[in-house]
Amino acid sequence: MPSVNNTEPAFTIGVEEEYLLVDPETGDLVTDVPDPLMARFGEMPEGAASPEFLRSQIEVGTRKCETVAEVGQCLRALRRRVTDVVGEYGMVPIAASTHPFAQWSEQKHTLKDRYTALAKDYQAVARRLLIGGMHVHVGIEDPDLRIDLMSQCAYFLPHLLALSTSSPFWRGLDTGLKSYRISVFNELPRTGLPGRFDSYADYKRHIDTVIQAGLIEDASKIWWDLRPSATFPTLEMRITDICTRVEDTISLAAVYVCVLRMLWRLRRSNQRWRIYARMLVEENRWRAQRYGLDEGLVDFGIGRVVPMSDLVEELIELTREDQKVLGCRDEVEHLRRIIARGTSAHAQLKAYRDALDAGADEREALREVVAMLQVESVAGV
Repeated sequence: MPSVNNTEPAFTIGVEEEYLLVDPETGDLVTDVPDPLMARFGEMPEGAASPEFLRSQIEVGTRKCETVAEVGQCLRALRRRVTDVVGEYGMVPIAASTHPFAQWSEQKHTLKDRYTALAKDYQAVARRLLIGGMHVHVGIEDPDLRIDLMSQCAYFLPHLLALSTSSPFWRGLDTGLKSYRISVFNELPRTGLPGRFDSYADYKRHIDTVIQAGLIEDASKIWWDLRPSATFPTLEMRITDICTRVEDTISLAAVYVCVLRMLWRLRRSNQRWRIYARMLVEENRWRAQRYGLDEGLVDFGIGRVVPMSDLVEELIELTREDQKVLGCRDEVEHLRRIIARGTSAHAQLKAYRDALDAGADEREALREVVAMLQVESVAGV
């Protein structure tokens, strides 16, 4: 690994979220969004809104923010704006990584060159992408440092996934997984945990090989759980489901930037987080996908499964100094609230089972899940 400048990175933050648009009466997805809708957003000081691959989706991205508090303000404003604009067309947004009962085969993709090419290249695998996620960009100017921190931070990705799960249903079925979105996304190539590289130059050589072979146009089609952004000098975390409650999104963004700063501190002191074999981290990734918070993750240092509540306390303690410097102690400690009440996946399953217990049939129970998501997606904004 080449030497890396020890100057502290900017640790700026940006968050992207992908929402599903539903009919508030039926709870089903709106399969054909009116063309003028996107033009209604215009210039927004907090960030931007754009179409996603499917017409029933919309993506927002905050501006580059200096603090966690600022990114929280921007994200709340963007959720309000989306709610107001789509409401004018009789729709509501939900922040969940899958829709409880929608059928992917009935969706239409956005008529945009990139998305048309995606549909052509990946066929049914792309058409099944009725999923949404949450991505967090953290500004790290030094490209070699981005690559080094990517390798170390991979250990923490299952923790972040477990804390974010919001996709227990797929096409009307309780999948038994807290994040079925991961299963859908895994069908695409160049997904999953990031590769390991000796330097940015090493990473670039590998990317250039794939580009020169004509397999991809650029690095934006590397869809790893964590990647150097192809557009910005950032390390982009992509493993998480979208959080239904905005305060959970802000908490996970705070944890991610604090973990990166903690790893940078270790490097500055000539230390580093142990890099475990990919096969081991994959086990925790699966546990997070399958169980969410419920069954814990493996602590490879001691060789046993540890409850998520203990792992959260460890994360909070590991990043104490970083919370103080970055001014986000309350946001990081919000993790305890997520542990106490569960994620969106837990709330969705509870709404579904409560409705069944009250005498609803399965379709009615799934509509109750959507109704709950409509309320929770705008709570606190």
